[in-house]
Amino acid sequence: MRELYPEIEPYRTHRLAVDSIHTLHVEECGNPAGLPVVFLHGGPGAGLSTYHRRFFNPAHYRIVLFDQRGAGRSTPFAELTDNTTWHLVADIEAIREQLEIERWVVFGGSWGSTLALAYAQAHAERVLGLVLRGIFLGRPQELRWFNELDGGAAQIFPERWARFLAFIPEVERDSMLDAYWRRLTSDDEATRLAAARAWSAWEGGSTTLLHDPDAGGEFEDPHKAVSLAVMEAHYFRHNIFLEPGQLLRDIGRIRHLPATIVHGRYDIICPMKSAYDLSLAWPEAHLHVVLAGHSAADPAIVDKLVAAADQMADRYC
Repeated sequence: MRELYPEIEPYRTHRLAVDSIHTLHVEECGNPAGLPVVFLHGGPGAGLSTYHRRFFNPAHYRIVLFDQRGAGRSTPFAELTDNTTWHLVADIEAIREQLEIERWVVFGGSWGSTLALAYAQAHAERVLGLVLRGIFLGRPQELRWFNELDGGAAQIFPERWARFLAFIPEVERDSMLDAYWRRLTSDDEATRLAAARAWSAWEGGSTTLLHDPDAGGEFEDPHKAVSLAVMEAHYFRHNIFLEPGQLLRDIGRIRHLPATIVHGRYDIICPMKSAYDLSLAWPEAHLHVVLAGHSAADPAIVDKLVAAADQMADRYC
């Protein structure tokens, strides 16, 4: 099985002001003359990790990564003003123009797959191809699946769900999203941080195929927990700023583009049904269903993502 490429450091970083409020952290890695690829992280609000640079052969790729509005090293931290799917789509274009890239590969997982589809459908002429993982289409049933009592994920990870549920009084549990939102936007800092930690522990510990119900998960850091929880709740409350079924409805705009879809059969955060529905609407895309959960670090997912990136490089290099 393929593994991640060795660790690599950026050869250039940027601070890109995209409006009067938001400034993005952008980094470039690999070969400045290589095939351009933009990496879209998950969340919303999760920010970059150093391993995100490692899906791509640094000899072949000019790797562009950025922290989305309000996340990671972009500023202001956890800022919700002018923070929507379409602001992020515009940011991707601003980065492309700033770096003088004509066309590029788009690579995204989880929420990053949602953003990748939205961007590609809006700017298909700027896209060479897509590599997508852990498909999330932003539909109401997907939002309820992981966040509400009747969603389904609670039946699979009941120990972890019990802790997520216990944070909210019983009288407010008819809408867990709204109940958490009230606490995430509380005037009391301790309440906001406690809510962010509870939200992020539920999600961050539910990503891998081999599940430890008592493990803290990948969002234990308070800084990341806050941006993830606040941003996700903001986007979820607005139905991801998409029209119902929009990403499947508009798939015809990108069906001519080469694409690989990788999804874990036992992904509990973004169930397999979303990848299946996308593949039905986009039969030209190559769907790989693997023995894995949601995490991009699960070995079977790493194998297929690295292979897909290598194949895209072979196609264009």
